Amino acid sequence: MNTSAIIVCAGNSTRMGVNKILLPLGKSTVIGTAMQAFQKCDSISEIIVVARESDIPSIESEAERSGITKLKQCTVGGSTRQESVINGVRCISKDSELIAVHDGARPLVNPAHIEKVIKDASIFGGATLGVPVKDTIKTVEGGLITDTPPRKYLYITQTPQVFKRKLYFEGIDFALEHNLDFTDDCQLVEAIGGKICMTTGDYTNIKITTPEDIKIAEVLLKING
Repeated sequence: MNTSAIIVCAGNSTRMGVNKILLPLGKSTVIGTAMQAFQKCDSISEIIVVARESDIPSIESEAERSGITKLKQCTVGGSTRQESVINGVRCISKDSELIAVHDGARPLVNPAHIEKVIKDASIFGGATLGVPVKDTIKTVEGGLITDTPPRKYLYITQTPQVFKRKLYFEGIDFALEHNLDFTDDCQLVEAIGGKICMTTGDYTNIKITTPEDIKIAEVLLKING
């Protein structure tokens, strides 16, 4: 289906200490590698990157150097992730049927998994990539364990998260009307009672957050490349 990809990378990279999306990765950069994954997907008709204004020239240069022909526009992010995504949504084409929101700090997403989650979203209305948790998870309050949720029900949520255009717009409207600010796009659709499919991806779709993550990404890129 005709899908617009919104790649969000407007954060301050506080835990990294440097601007992680412009760090070298393989033959490109973190954001360049992420754009290449969506460039390879037939279902993706356009790419919108949401970034800090100062980063946009570098992102556009990397897109040109890497042959990213689907990059439609770079736009400036907002003060929160949700605001940044909404800024990206404002740039999508009128004929887009689905919206795929992806973290720019997840450069190793598999194009086949992007296609898979898009297909699931076209059926269910919404879908997100994710993987089952490997560890036992505890809920803690005041330093004390309060519960141990059954591991078979727990997934690590990744991106892209993909939604039918109308459903996602309804979620945005609901959040704005009720002054809600979510850190996860699925929450927008969950808030209006929408059903979202958990599409199983893989554990290499890591999010680069701390300095050691970029080293891990380099290793994974060499193994899979």
